[in-house]
Amino acid sequence: MASGDKVLVIDDDTTLLNLLQQSLGKAGYEVITSTNGLNGLQKMYEERPDLIILDVMMPRMDGWETCRRIREMSQVPIIMLTAKDEEAEKLKGFESGVDDYVTKPFSFAELTARVEAVLHRTRQRPPQHKPTVHHIDDLTINLENRRVTKNGEVLDLTPTEYRLLATLVENAGRVLSHEQLLSDVWGPEYVDDTGYVKRYIWYLRQKLEDDPSQPKYILTERGFGYRFRRD
Repeated sequence: MASGDKVLVIDDDTTLLNLLQQSLGKAGYEVITSTNGLNGLQKMYEERPDLIILDVMMPRMDGWETCRRIREMSQVPIIMLTAKDEEAEKLKGFESGVDDYVTKPFSFAELTARVEAVLHRTRQRPPQHKPTVHHIDDLTINLENRRVTKNGEVLDLTPTEYRLLATLVENAGRVLSHEQLLSDVWGPEYVDDTGYVKRYIWYLRQKLEDDPSQPKYILTERGFGYRFRRD
């Protein structure tokens, strides 16, 4: 049972909004609703929700634009709702900073489980006995304040990119398989979607490495997975 976490649902389908309000309310969440992106942004600013459920197809401002504007102001976790189930759409969502992706039609039990999983992942903190600041050459990764800098410049990482990097750094020197990374970063339901890991490793290398084609931080162990270099 949830402990009063606040969820903002932005969707132009008022029937679905009412059903989600009832379903998530029964699970213990405080639910706020909005029927369009502009109003949703205003409610996000006023209510400071713990998580946002956002529909893609909406009039005036679609879910992608709403997500982009949210990310300009906040790193609040976002679950995107869409009728599309294509790989390119999911990747577009993750690139935009979405934390999870649920395809319509869905069961309310499934969505509630996704909400709980995303909130749990978001709140995870590195164990206290492990170092929280890692310095490697010109790269500094601070796991306590979720800040990554290179040559003193802050790197702009999406929430998914950061979670993947943090998982690799917390296990520096160890080889992590695609399945391990998928389970830890995206959730157990994504363990078969190995394309996500490869794509996001590429994204991270573009931002972290001096020469992404010759990486010195995120190393590939062919046939096994990926390893972050020890500091």
